[in-house]
Amino acid sequence: MHLNPIVSEIDFDVPGRHTGYLRLPHSVHRSAYGWLPIPVVSIRNGSGPVVLVMAGNHGDEFEGQILAAQLTREIDPAHVTGQIIVLPAANAPAVEQGLRTSPIDDGNLNRAFPGDPRGSPTQIIAHYIEHELLARADYLIDLHSGGSSLLYHGGNLLAIEPRDEAEKARLIDLLNAFGLPNAFIHRENSVHAAAAARRRGAVSITTELGGAGTVDPTLIREARQGLLHFLGHVGLLHGPLVPESPPASTRFRRVAGARHYVYAYDSGVYEPLVELGERVSHGQPAARIHFPDTPWREPVIRHFDSDGEVVCKRVPAMVRRGDCLFHLAEDDASFSAAPARR
Repeated sequence: MHLNPIVSEIDFDVPGRHTGYLRLPHSVHRSAYGWLPIPVVSIRNGSGPVVLVMAGNHGDEFEGQILAAQLTREIDPAHVTGQIIVLPAANAPAVEQGLRTSPIDDGNLNRAFPGDPRGSPTQIIAHYIEHELLARADYLIDLHSGGSSLLYHGGNLLAIEPRDEAEKARLIDLLNAFGLPNAFIHRENSVHAAAAARRRGAVSITTELGGAGTVDPTLIREARQGLLHFLGHVGLLHGPLVPESPPASTRFRRVAGARHYVYAYDSGVYEPLVELGERVSHGQPAARIHFPDTPWREPVIRHFDSDGEVVCKRVPAMVRRGDCLFHLAEDDASFSAAPARR
């Protein structure tokens, strides 16, 4: 196995709060002996669970970056039993430019796991996260939002389909402890950070907080409350920062594959015909695609392939064939939504 070239400026085994950078060697014309700085924080005290909090997996998803940075400033090591490792800008080159993918190698970090220590910068970062950081962790909290092209309806949690009833009961408990209004259960995708966490024996919870390339302060407040309550629930955090309750009772939903998505099959300007949070039915018109360059052409109407609730929609009006326009979900009666108790 090849060693990862990233070097950490901080020692993750030392107690206390430590801040610095993961240094990824990057030799280019303007900087022959340079390195890419990836900020990292470790807050450690005693023995207990280890939680990796990651944001900036995609650089144009901003709520999580703010929340992760806020977490590093707020938490007192004296109130920690275990360790919190925070990566507020995991794909740092993408974060620097406010882009979903890295401007260096066009790498999508959440499609790059398990990574490659001899690969492109994004592949090297993915390898380090999976083999160095997640190898230490019991939990991964991966803070996402819809980014520049998508907008999610409110605050949402995502988790991989559990493998057995014991894992299911534990997952229900943890999702309720975080307590955002919606939790989506989805199939495993081997190149996602959530799958990387599972391979290393950690439980992963992903958020989807708004999007549209903006920042919603209400969602940041709700996610902060949920994350702090989660940290208290797993026994890592105690003291005045831990809320008495999560922000909401969680409604469990399921994403049922291709039928829950609507895509453009023509390039043009799309006009949404439904709103976020709306219930829709199979065959219902979802959007019109207009053609300003050939205005005499009739718009094309895209339809929903399933009943469900609209949980996510495309933001930019201009579309190309293959762009996602809508994302649905349906209630999952097999999951209990009983509130978490600490």
